[in-house]
Amino acid sequence: MLKIGVILGSTRDNRLGGKAARWLMDQAVQRTDLQFELIDLRDYTLPFFNERASNMHVPTQDAEGLRWQKKIAEFDGYVIMAAEYNHGPTAALKNALDYAYVEWVRKPVAFVGYGSVGAARAIEQLRLIAVELQMAPIRSAVHIQGGDFLPILMGQKTFDDLAHLQPLVSTMFDDLAWWTNALKVARER
Repeated sequence: MLKIGVILGSTRDNRLGGKAARWLMDQAVQRTDLQFELIDLRDYTLPFFNERASNMHVPTQDAEGLRWQKKIAEFDGYVIMAAEYNHGPTAALKNALDYAYVEWVRKPVAFVGYGSVGAARAIEQLRLIAVELQMAPIRSAVHIQGGDFLPILMGQKTFDDLAHLQPLVSTMFDDLAWWTNALKVARER
């Protein structure tokens, strides 16, 4: 079965990401073609990237960076759960992406964003970063926007109230499955 890492890209104490990740994982476990694992950046104490170069050119020296690379290498594709801070992705997420290279190459990535505009600006930047890491960002994404995001953040709604996002999640997973399968076959050749 194809293995997908779901990367929770916010490490803030008061993040909405944990609830969003549980909501997504509840839907993910219903898939029979993909196996999902949640990867919380809080579980990796990556220092700010300070290696001599990317691990594309020079082996990583930092032990936590090596542990991160080993975990990331286990997967055939990824979903990145992205919060948007000041029109961009979190520093913790960008740092984690920088700590690997070889492990990302020729693997698909999908995005689930949350924030005032569904993290659209952060996801746009993450797509560019993914291309530089030789990943294949897929078109389908899920954007949890202000009208849904703020009531959940304020405790007035729960993710159970977001049934209108279900078709987007299904489409994203379908596209991710297709790309994951195609790219795995191509990598193995």
